[in-house]
Amino acid sequence: MERIAQALERLGPTRPQTPDFSIADAFVFQAETERFVPVSSVNRVPLPLLKGIDRNRDALLANTERFAGGLPANNALLWGARGMGKSSLIKAAHGAFPGLKLVEIHREDIGALPRLLASLRGAPEHRFILFCDDLSFEAADTSYKSLKAVLEGGIEGRPGNVLLYATSNRRHLMPREMVENERSTAINPSEAVEEKLSLSDRFGLWIGFHNCSQDEYLAMVRGYAEHYGLDDADVTREALEWARGRGSRSGRVAWQFIQDLAGRLGKQL
Repeated sequence: MERIAQALERLGPTRPQTPDFSIADAFVFQAETERFVPVSSVNRVPLPLLKGIDRNRDALLANTERFAGGLPANNALLWGARGMGKSSLIKAAHGAFPGLKLVEIHREDIGALPRLLASLRGAPEHRFILFCDDLSFEAADTSYKSLKAVLEGGIEGRPGNVLLYATSNRRHLMPREMVENERSTAINPSEAVEEKLSLSDRFGLWIGFHNCSQDEYLAMVRGYAEHYGLDDADVTREALEWARGRGSRSGRVAWQFIQDLAGRLGKQL
């Protein structure tokens, strides 16, 4: 009988453990087990190395500073050109304010957001930045509706100790054809489009990222090269050739060039 009881306990759902948020400054939420996995070292870039996004940096830092100080602040959507430092800026902003907790939730786990927020609500002594990278939705995806209710408008609302920072390549988080299909097939096109676009309105702070100029790209490369002590007389010419080979200029391309340069010079980053 004891063996049968143990087998039944193993088959039953496991009770989620009460998270201890004091053991780390960053966590990754696992929806299946409802666990918060601590991250010992966040993969972040120092703020001074984020070049060409000064206005974006100042806006997010000001919002984060207000939140860290217990003042009202807005959910933030960082949208726009790929590789321009959206995710890096969020992680760097978290590191600028000791005591803040960073919790990452994966895009595919958005449906578990209410359970996640219930755990964070139960830890009012901490303040959390909830981070979702590359947030977007496709035509058959309805999880955006639960996200809308959680952010604003739900009966409980967002906990006062939680702020959501998300990144996306899309300003309205949904593909253009998804909105156009609603216009062409819905009984009331304007109402259908409003329902689709109202999700991004839940973010009070929109920060747009755009493709960088050649000067900004070279400033990024030089900033990395100086920080890591990579002395190369031809760094400008090589960086431009690297960008031409990739067909684009961005912070990500600059970092990939620096990795290649460090490898050729035999230096660690």
